[in-house]
Amino acid sequence: MQDKIPSLEDIKDAYNLLVGGIDKKAHDEDNEGTRAYGGAVRSAKGLLVEGMAKHLIRIAWQELKQDPSRLTFGGAKVRVPIKKEYLERVYPKEVADYIKANIKDYFYGLKTDIHVNIDGNFVLGVECKAYTENAMLKRILVDFMLFKQILPNLKCVLLQLESQLTGDYSRPSNQIIYGSKSTHTLLSYFDVDLNIITLLEGERKVDKPIHKKNYFKEMRDDVLKKSIDTLVHILCDFGR
Repeated sequence: MQDKIPSLEDIKDAYNLLVGGIDKKAHDEDNEGTRAYGGAVRSAKGLLVEGMAKHLIRIAWQELKQDPSRLTFGGAKVRVPIKKEYLERVYPKEVADYIKANIKDYFYGLKTDIHVNIDGNFVLGVECKAYTENAMLKRILVDFMLFKQILPNLKCVLLQLESQLTGDYSRPSNQIIYGSKSTHTLLSYFDVDLNIITLLEGERKVDKPIHKKNYFKEMRDDVLKKSIDTLVHILCDFGR
């Protein structure tokens, strides 16, 4: 039996409830000595964004009028094998010969936050962040570039609550997002078509965390609907 597809109201309610309670929960855990305050906040926000991403993907798939049983999440790490031409520059030769003799064991296991599968095939990778700045974006781009060595048709998404990428990524309600000079420069060096989805308006401010009552940001219907439209566009290639 398939789980009920969440609505936009369900997503907003979850956001309001969880973000509103993060500060108290983090303080409680810090006082109990189970986890430092900052770590508890990051963990809670990370789980929140991943959950919201899955809900938005389910809604987008439903809007495409597709069988929900075709859509699944999760999967094993992708094995990225060592490049054989690399061995030509390994020194000393004994090391290169050893690697060649054991070549099947040389790989890097790669995983992103959400693996979206259609008919059992990994088609969309989603990196989920409470916020992103450009130093973090470099790591995300490297990971997706490695994925695409094995899965050249993989779709790639960065879904963030807030943006710290500069430019207008922090204004997701705008009809067109022009991005930022630094982000586009980084993107130009990677053969990755990265779809950047931001869920909250306003640039992220370190001294104004949204889990504090005075700095809480409303989650808007128009931004959620635009996010779903983006995901519909990405997933439409897999409809039938």
